[in-house]
Amino acid sequence: MKRNKPLALVAGAALLTLAACGGGSSDGGGSNGGTDREFGDQEGGTKDAARKGPAAEIEGAATGGTITVYLPGDPGPDSLDPTTGWSVTGNSIQQALTSRSLTQYARDENGQPVLVPDLATDLGTPNDDYTEWTFTIRDDATWEDGKPVTAEEVAFGICRSLDSEAFPSGAGTEYSKTYFKDAADYEGPYTGKDPNCEKWDGIAVDGQDITISMAKPFPDMDYWGAFMTMGPAPLGNASKPPNYGNKPLANGPYKVDSFKPNEELVLVKNDQWSADSDPARHQYADEFVFKFNQDQSKVDEIMLSDNSDSQTAVSTGLGSDKYTDANGQLGDRLVQQTSQCVSTLTPDYDQITDINVRKALAYAYPYEDVWIASGEVPGVTRVPANSIMPPGMAGKKDFQVDGEQITYDPEKAKALLEEAGVEMPYPITMVYYEVDPLAKAAQDQITKGFEASGFKVKAVPVQESPYNIWLDPDNKVNKTLNLRGVNWCSDWPSGSTMIPSLLRGGAVYNTARFDEASVNDEMDNIATLPLEEQADAWGSLDEEIMTDYFPIIPTAFRNDLFVFGTKIGNPTGDGSIGAPNYKDLYVMQ
Repeated sequence: MKRNKPLALVAGAALLTLAACGGGSSDGGGSNGGTDREFGDQEGGTKDAARKGPAAEIEGAATGGTITVYLPGDPGPDSLDPTTGWSVTGNSIQQALTSRSLTQYARDENGQPVLVPDLATDLGTPNDDYTEWTFTIRDDATWEDGKPVTAEEVAFGICRSLDSEAFPSGAGTEYSKTYFKDAADYEGPYTGKDPNCEKWDGIAVDGQDITISMAKPFPDMDYWGAFMTMGPAPLGNASKPPNYGNKPLANGPYKVDSFKPNEELVLVKNDQWSADSDPARHQYADEFVFKFNQDQSKVDEIMLSDNSDSQTAVSTGLGSDKYTDANGQLGDRLVQQTSQCVSTLTPDYDQITDINVRKALAYAYPYEDVWIASGEVPGVTRVPANSIMPPGMAGKKDFQVDGEQITYDPEKAKALLEEAGVEMPYPITMVYYEVDPLAKAAQDQITKGFEASGFKVKAVPVQESPYNIWLDPDNKVNKTLNLRGVNWCSDWPSGSTMIPSLLRGGAVYNTARFDEASVNDEMDNIATLPLEEQADAWGSLDEEIMTDYFPIIPTAFRNDLFVFGTKIGNPTGDGSIGAPNYKDLYVMQ
């Protein structure tokens, strides 16, 4: 899952996310307070198929009040249509508060994510070879208008995920189209002019039961079920895109009051939501106000002031220059949340064809200078990366492409360019998000490092999310680029949600445009291996790709810092998606 925040080219897909990254902290508690902050490994989440609603009450929780969430440098989602959601920012808000799906995550007493039922009564029942999954839809979930959520609406929502033209950057393009029976050739209800999904027989409804047939074994279907894409949509034109994305019908504890893309989202209580129907969500605050594209320095000033604006507020970031003060001042209100996420640069594989040039770019990138300029804290929110798969993921290999960690080394970069026999300075064209001053500052450091290393940089300022440019093959600016980026978090704790999404030929978020037949074939082959062999196989493929092709430059493994006001109760992070734990927050009364 992409991360939205477009800082310094490589900003924005965890995941989790990550919609379902296995998270935790260095102390196993999901967050750290005080001064002991380390970049912790990840742990795969557990499951509880029998979890029932209502969710256990948070000790000391009170109802009422407004929670304001500041998102520095983050433009937020362009659309609230659940089927198009595949970003950490949008998914973390909507999955927690407005939009339900087959399964979901709860946070256990140790801060670890636990996969539990949501609209389904359990985590689904597969057949022996995982080529068929059946979910029973609960009969006590409702829309905000009081009407029941039906199995037919859930099936229709799942069918919508197959329309890759209507939802070109939705998660269905990676998972539904790949795993569901006959999905690859089905155009979807809108593009295929099949408004009732009658031309796709990969899903069947029998009473409250939904059965999904697979094109190949899919043992992770219960994890995939936690995405909004695997949730309901009103039948017919009521949910027709793109208009539905402006104000989708809610079935969670909150509903949309107003939405201004790139500016603000206001959620208010959904009085038709029943706590008894929901095993993991709460409805404590009266209102959530999300403010996108905020200036980090201004937000830091607010959050460290302990004035009335900050006391009931949350910030999803903290400037690096304020870390020392905040670490001593805020205590457990400064929350470190580890997440299975990697930031990358993606040289265009069709244009930058020599591996030595791609490696030269890796040595030309001034890692710590960029982190500091973009407001990150080296060693806390960013650490050096060696691979696509992040720390702690099952199967990850301990290897270095050049025998040791690649660091900023201009002379090494120049030597590699000379070895490649290219004309110097080598031209690089990239974009940066000029709306955010930190992105501009980071770009200045990138340009400085590249030009000291034998490159000539054309940095194009843009006022929309770089993802809107990188993901549009017809975009005029995109056609001029030979260097892009992507920030990616695992969708659940498996290499299957990292490597194919970023490097399979034709994958939506393959901004490197890497396409090697042998690698594509091995990705398909791994999915057919016994479950106990797949993790190691993904790790081996990660090492092979990076060593033999080096098509993508991992610039950092990511970690997050969240700041909570003094009147925000239960200040915690959500390890399943690398975001604040919106489900369990409340305002102290």
